Amino acid sequence: MKINNKSLLFSFTLLMFFVSKVMMAQKVKMVSTTETERWVKSKRDIKIIESNAEADIVVYSDSILQVVDGFGGSFNELGYTALQVLPEKGRKEVMEALFSEDGCDFTMCRLPLGASDYALSYYSSNDVPEDFGMRDFNIDRDRFIMIPYIKQALNIQPSLKLWASPWSPPAWMKVNEHYSARSGDWNGRPQGNRMTPGAEIFNNATGFKMQERYLKAYALYFSKFVQQYKEAGVPLWAIMPQNEVAYAPNWPACTWRPEDMAYFIGKFLGPKFKEDKLSTEIWLGTINAGNPDYVRTVLDNKDASKYLSGVGFQWGGSKSIPTITKEYPSYKLMQTENKCGNQENNWSSLQVSWETLVHYTNSGSGSYMYWNMILDETGMSSWGWPQNSMIVIDKNTKEVIYNDEFYLFKHLSHFVKPGDNLLKSSKGKNHLAYKSKDGNTVILVNNPNKENKTIKIKVGNKTVLAKLKATSINTILVSK
Repeated sequence: MKINNKSLLFSFTLLMFFVSKVMMAQKVKMVSTTETERWVKSKRDIKIIESNAEADIVVYSDSILQVVDGFGGSFNELGYTALQVLPEKGRKEVMEALFSEDGCDFTMCRLPLGASDYALSYYSSNDVPEDFGMRDFNIDRDRFIMIPYIKQALNIQPSLKLWASPWSPPAWMKVNEHYSARSGDWNGRPQGNRMTPGAEIFNNATGFKMQERYLKAYALYFSKFVQQYKEAGVPLWAIMPQNEVAYAPNWPACTWRPEDMAYFIGKFLGPKFKEDKLSTEIWLGTINAGNPDYVRTVLDNKDASKYLSGVGFQWGGSKSIPTITKEYPSYKLMQTENKCGNQENNWSSLQVSWETLVHYTNSGSGSYMYWNMILDETGMSSWGWPQNSMIVIDKNTKEVIYNDEFYLFKHLSHFVKPGDNLLKSSKGKNHLAYKSKDGNTVILVNNPNKENKTIKIKVGNKTVLAKLKATSINTILVSK
């Protein structure tokens, strides 16, 4: 049989065309979430095209920014009690949704050192007044609540990095000898956390007793906490000395002037960790002060700065992190508590979290913490503030609800891992781009509009055409 060369050439060209199309299709994937359609893997709405037209988003593949340290949320007592209403299988499913490779795959989480506002009640690890030698220090309460909660996560994610911060020192170490900074309602009771008249602290003055014996005892308190948690099978990667250094609510809290914080870290906490040969890092935080002078005061203190590895910011601290990342580039930065809302648990909550995520990430943060991962159907703190959570467990019906914010952070942490890097990209509030350790590109795109939208994304020498659903969060993966 005589073969026509022209026919052979045409057939080969046609074959190569289809092969190239298949290969191009395999190089890009997309997962999308809307209010009604969760975690939808799409092939029809994403493709690589040949185009010289101007792109809506440009990702500069060779412009590497800060390294990713991790993503996660916070363990709290009320989260654990909500989880306990489920049977063992149900508890396992919830924790796997947060920590397994098929779920959010969280790699970093925080925990309170003593009572937070989502504890069952006030407590610390030593409530014996003037026990300066910490003879009665213990983590006994945590052995029954916090540690079992955390170990459920560690069983799924053994490499989970954990850090702790106190909301308040033991009450006897504070100038007003109360866990809170002011009186107010507590646990549904008006004025439940009664306080001696005149003992309230309103002006962000240091609430800690700055006498040497208290400072030494508090440094020892931190050291014992780290050591006893390690002995219990929960090693701590880092601690921050105080949650929200400039906030005085009617739940556990303690304000610190920056000069006093620097003095405590530089003369007591740092030296104690060094003496006890602890590898746990010390970070400055959590900073909710909008004025960068707070952080400057501490980082410019030569005694304190040599012990600090990073700075954690939340809430009002969003105003100061852009300045600090420019002036102190050697320090790692973290967003330590996502805005908690008022139990809306809807797409508007997701949009607030998206805006916060983009701001902190573009300001140099290498890690991002959600607040309560799990709460019951009330979302109520022990001090009367109902807040958002990724997952709601109805204690009456035993229903498990995965809220919109759960999917937002799954879109991030399921694909972006510690050791990956943020990539420089064109200006805009609705995208973030990362380069994975294996050289692939991960792009998060938010479509806040109520209409479907088609966009072009330039990634190196590739142009991606993506059809975004109305009001959606999307993760696009582009293979190298």
